[in-house]
Amino acid sequence: MINRLIILAGGASSRMKNSQAESVLDAEQIQQANQRSKGLIEVDDTGRSLLDYLLKNAQIAGYKIVYIITGKDSSMFRARYKHHAELKIKFAIQYIPEDRVKPLGTADAVYQTLEQYPELKKNQFSVCNSDNLYSVNALQSLLNIKSQNGCIAYDRDYLEFSIDRISKFAVMQFDHNYQLLNIIEKPDLEKVKNYRDVEGKIRVSMNIFTFDGSISFPFFKDCPIHPERNEKEIPTVISHMLKVNSKSMLGIPLAEHVPDLTSKEDIIKMSDYLRKNFNS
Repeated sequence: MINRLIILAGGASSRMKNSQAESVLDAEQIQQANQRSKGLIEVDDTGRSLLDYLLKNAQIAGYKIVYIITGKDSSMFRARYKHHAELKIKFAIQYIPEDRVKPLGTADAVYQTLEQYPELKKNQFSVCNSDNLYSVNALQSLLNIKSQNGCIAYDRDYLEFSIDRISKFAVMQFDHNYQLLNIIEKPDLEKVKNYRDVEGKIRVSMNIFTFDGSISFPFFKDCPIHPERNEKEIPTVISHMLKVNSKSMLGIPLAEHVPDLTSKEDIIKMSDYLRKNFNS
């Protein structure tokens, strides 16, 4: 059974820092939004962060070891999570190449984690963002998947985001057995209807996957830089895996919302969501 989870927390948080929603936030929230990694922003009245909630969901789901990959300065993460009560937390660093200002992308983050913890190259592990609150159901589904590689395929109709925002999510195309056929980044709106699954649903990725290290490591290592976004991205890794083995990733369909922190206005939305859905 899979018991390892990589949480991606090494991004630059540019959209959060550059967004405008100061009128609905207090001074402390604005300061955190401008200075902290998104997963460390406090989102409830008790001072808990989004990552606190995500780690709790991962622990309930059954994960035992969590690898948090951060930027070069991981001091806040280490101070907060080094001695976690229920999980064994390990830290990885996503180093930025000398010729770049920002990290090299999500695929590079996973690759650097596997390089720093070679045991992952021989075992299954899950991967998710640090700025999305994935449910226990989603995490447990990936932990118990009966496949070497897998992904959560979200029903687009259940995501409580604006139409403009949802239209930018990667669309996932499956066969009748939910074997992934293709993952389409920023799909043409006119062509999206062509990717409906056997239930007539459009499935999108929220960047939560399970990989077999022995299969996926070479694809993470050799992942090319996307020509437009100038980053190494997990969807590119998956696309290359599918070219070699067309049935290498199984989709798990889910119909539920996935709250996230992309911009400052999301902090209030996240707090409201937690107040309504979590009792403690």
